[in-house]
Amino acid sequence: PISVQGAHMRWHPLRGEWVSYSGHRQNRTFLPPKEFNPLAPTRNPEFPTELPQGEYDVAVFENMFPTLSRLALEAPDLPGVPTMPSTGACEVVVFTKDADATLGALPLAHIALILEVWGDRYRELGARDDIEYLLPFENRGVEVGVTLHHPHGQIYAYPFVPPVAARQQAQEKGYYEKHGRALLTDFIEREAREESRVIYEGDRAIAFVPVCARYPYEVWIAPKNRLASMAEMDEKDRLDFAKALKTVLLKYEGLWQRPFPYLMVAYQAPTDGKVHPESHFHFEFFPPYRSSDKLKYLAGTEIGAGMFANDAFPEEKAAELKAVEVNLEHSESV
Repeated sequence: PISVQGAHMRWHPLRGEWVSYSGHRQNRTFLPPKEFNPLAPTRNPEFPTELPQGEYDVAVFENMFPTLSRLALEAPDLPGVPTMPSTGACEVVVFTKDADATLGALPLAHIALILEVWGDRYRELGARDDIEYLLPFENRGVEVGVTLHHPHGQIYAYPFVPPVAARQQAQEKGYYEKHGRALLTDFIEREAREESRVIYEGDRAIAFVPVCARYPYEVWIAPKNRLASMAEMDEKDRLDFAKALKTVLLKYEGLWQRPFPYLMVAYQAPTDGKVHPESHFHFEFFPPYRSSDKLKYLAGTEIGAGMFANDAFPEEKAAELKAVEVNLEHSESV
């Protein structure tokens, strides 16, 4: 059964943002042995995993230990700070039944299917009155806090636009009101003309190390033409985006010939019922390494001040990634 006991949010008056509290998540599964993999297909009905229906290509189900849930209906009254129930949704997206695979090792058609699933979840969850923003993401590697090694991502569906997305949205809206074009659309066109930081460019998708990268090996992937969300992608859009995604992931794996950890986040238009011509959806990758043997720790200036200090120039790291040769048709997990 899904547990949401005591889950609620409290308002942070200095930061002007909500903080969620979910004590039940302390009990979630943490790096289980392979024979107790909860994301594997159920083989014996008497011993079901979290996927009781058995075989699957891509599976989606509600997180058993959610931060946000429509079952969270109450919040305590606390002196000095507003509170609210942690409403919303948290879903798990299992990329494949193969526990030893990686997202980058999957066939292009399978990656395109995952993109289609994300678009479907955007439509379905976004239609709910209690949800205004969907954030699909993948944590890969223990360095970024993964608790299950089986290849999977998550979707957090918020009752409001969360702070990072809201800040991006404000920048995009201001730019659109001034120029009549989407900020990221113009940004992408400049990166494509510059070429030096581009990792992949197809007819419909592009991947690049942004000129303003905060992390040494940060990469963005976006459709070249403005699409507000993954729900607006057609089959050709998804296939080329899958090529861009697979290219980036294989280059990451090939860089040091070992598994490459990262946090992958998809930013899309809010699902607040309004039209968002300023929104241009894209993926951002935040890898924790700054070199093969050194992690990029978020410390005083990043956490305390909110200003990132990047120890490498984006052009240098883009050159490293560009030099890694990949084969999109044949790939195995490192």
